[in-house]
Amino acid sequence: MATATAFYATGKVTAVKDGKVIFAPTGTNYELELVSPKYAGPTGKPVKAIIRVKARKVWTVPSGGNFITPIFGPPKIIQGRVRSLDARTLVIQAGTAITVDLPDEDIVFDLANGAISEGVMVNVTAFAGGTFELV
Repeated sequence: MATATAFYATGKVTAVKDGKVIFAPTGTNYELELVSPKYAGPTGKPVKAIIRVKARKVWTVPSGGNFITPIFGPPKIIQGRVRSLDARTLVIQAGTAITVDLPDEDIVFDLANGAISEGVMVNVTAFAGGTFELV
């Protein structure tokens, strides 16, 4: 199994303002607002990055599609298949690769549809403040 840092998002930074970037992942209509206080990379050109969010709640779900909501703004709900996981993080393919920092408290997990493992569909509600880091 690959580590979380082996998966990254590809796309373009379309704007930089007030310590945040607007990131448009390749092949999507998303415009994700992400914290990146010292961003000095290109705008309007293809980049590779790690998008990171902190989980508030994690569910295993029986079916559904890969998505990020809202389409425009900071990511709040992310659903997709697990590409990689370890004790502290998991990477979800949800239109693009999103790295999720997992909390220590067991109460945030709702595993009604089985344990989290590679290939399982999960739904994550994230705290505000998803971050963007160039690879």
